[in-house]
Amino acid sequence: MASTSVSPVTLVVGDEELLVDRAVAALVAAARDGDPEVDVHDLVPAQVTAGKLAEAASPSLFGERRVVVLRSSQDLTKDLAAEVTAYLKDPADDVVLVLVHAGGAKGKALLDAAKKAGAARVECAKPTKPAERLTFIKEEFSRGGRQITADAAQSLLDAVGNDLREIAAACTQLIADTEGRVDAAAVARYHTGKAEATGFTVADRTVEGRLPEALEQLRWSLSVGTAPVLINSALAGAVRGIAMAAQPPRGIPEAEIAKRAKVPPWKLKTLRQQARGWTPQGVARAMRVVAETDALIKGAGRDPAYALERAVIEIATARNAGRG
Repeated sequence: MASTSVSPVTLVVGDEELLVDRAVAALVAAARDGDPEVDVHDLVPAQVTAGKLAEAASPSLFGERRVVVLRSSQDLTKDLAAEVTAYLKDPADDVVLVLVHAGGAKGKALLDAAKKAGAARVECAKPTKPAERLTFIKEEFSRGGRQITADAAQSLLDAVGNDLREIAAACTQLIADTEGRVDAAAVARYHTGKAEATGFTVADRTVEGRLPEALEQLRWSLSVGTAPVLINSALAGAVRGIAMAAQPPRGIPEAEIAKRAKVPPWKLKTLRQQARGWTPQGVARAMRVVAETDALIKGAGRDPAYALERAVIEIATARNAGRG
């Protein structure tokens, strides 16, 4: 049977990708606590067919436990949503299903069906007010066993902006590079706001498949002191943008696509150019690489620079995955 610490069906609801990624990672980790060999299927709608879904969610003949993560479930076709709804009425004993849903009106019938089936629920709403983002910063430091003063938290927010992933990366950098309680002087000293640009350059060259340039930019970025977490955050953002530009949901206005990709509308043209050559399989591989690299940088590996170099190579290579 599935791990007793994880519900057979869990809804992860919200539009803040960092919180969603953390919630999914926590659920997978909890399932692995019960069975380290659990098989994980992490799927986006572009990868899902009726056969693929049935295969992933069917009981195993060999008793293998598995976790099926279905991201952006609000974007499933009507037929696939109906298949998931039918599964919710009789979930398999050895499968943990994680349904990720943006929480809006789109795909609400599936959301309601999961609620009716008694699914556990994890809220991942985007912080919309400055006070909520300041609270997030303080909580990030608490997670790291540290404290930050109120004025330092405000300075950090002013320097980084409103993107939660960038805020989290900056907090991680400060926790790693300082000692004791972090004050505004420490924020000013360690966060100039300039080093991030080189991380974005690394990311752009990587998703464009320009591997020699990407590696050169990576080494330069690390040599001038850019924190590895910021570079990987930039890689994560670039891959998310490619995923949105490569296969945008049908019927979605340009402004909404830009919002989901977390870029200004004018940058969609650049994203579409960068998305040429990418396949759904390549995008899925790149997303996994970013997640693995995040874990390696934050403690699972000993050499963040090596982990980033490997990530750049694998993501640039994934750009051509599945091409003839």
